[in-house]
Amino acid sequence: MRRRAVEKRYVVCVKNEGYRASLVARRIYRCLPDPEAGKRGLLRVVDESGEDYLYPEKLFVAIELPKAVGKAFSLAT
Repeated sequence: MRRRAVEKRYVVCVKNEGYRASLVARRIYRCLPDPEAGKRGLLRVVDESGEDYLYPEKLFVAIELPKAVGKAFSLAT
């Protein structure tokens, strides 16, 4: 059985107020698709623990990585 490809999207943390233990400001994180969370103003982000959790969208800015960087990130995660 083929596995569906997961959309790879990246965000940069611009604020970590209230989440200092799990988010580092100015660090790039992988963001997973979660339409239900998006409706509530949340993003599903793979944080410092390596697990994905919901965080307020206002803490992040979406970024587009150059193809080579995105490929390197994909291999590392």
